[in-house]
Parts: sequence; structure tokens; C-alpha cells
Amino acid sequence: MDVVTINVGKKGLTENLINEINLQLEKRGIVKVKMLRSFRKKDKKELAQEIASKVKGKLVDFRGFVLTFERC
Repeated sequence: MDVVTINVGKKGLTENLINEINLQLEKRGIVKVKMLRSFRKKDKKELAQEIASKVKGKLVDFRGFVLTFERC
């Protein structure tokens, strides 16, 4: 299975980024989201919850600053 990694940088969670995550979930069923150092302004658990609430998938793995989502 081919897993795509999407990086979240200093611009944060933009509408385009959320759309890209959802598009990759539809295409591949699984996607990794890496929170880059420039994006780490809040607690990482808060960030994970914020991203999970905005994408059409469920959080299946959370290691360090890499989140893995699967399509619901």
C-alpha cells in the first residue's frame, strides 16, 4: 500500500491542506500528516484533535509529530 505523507508547515491548517488530506484519503484510504517544527505552536495532542476534527477520516496512529489517518 502506497502511503502519502503531507507536511503541515508554518501556514498551518489551511482550507487547501484539509482538502488535500481528504482527497488523498479518498484516493488511497490512508495518509500520514507530519507536523513540521514551524507548525508546533500548541500542544501536539491539541493539534492532533484539531486536525482529526477537520478531516474525513479517523486517527489510527500518533507517533511523535506524525499522525496517520484512515478513511472512515
